[in-house]
Amino acid sequence: MSDNEMMDKEEIFSKVLRAGRRTYFFDVRATKAGDYYLTITESKKFTNDDGSFHYKKHKIYLYKEDFVGFSEILEEMTSFIVEEKGEEVISERHQKDFQKSYEKDTDNSNREGVTASTESFTDVSFDDI
Repeated sequence: MSDNEMMDKEEIFSKVLRAGRRTYFFDVRATKAGDYYLTITESKKFTNDDGSFHYKKHKIYLYKEDFVGFSEILEEMTSFIVEEKGEEVISERHQKDFQKSYEKDTDNSNREGVTASTESFTDVSFDDI
């Protein structure tokens, strides 16, 4: 039996969660004894300088005897984060604030007779480089 056939035989049930540059794979697999376990794989895409890309993968094996404890702690941790920080992704909020600021600056600079204030600029000397 080839490795591919063995892999096909092992995988019982799978789900995929795509999250930007990350993809999560949830796979139910079978042990040699015929019992089931769960693998969670995070795959993250990285781009090289030459434009080519590669993936880095991290895998967790979760066995039935650990399901209850794992589920309880996962629920506790995710609830804590949502209660403390809400459901909004902070980096998205910063991105929106940056976009609003950029649009405001662009709108002001496009108005006739309006000049940009130089108070927010920093005088930089390149003599030290």
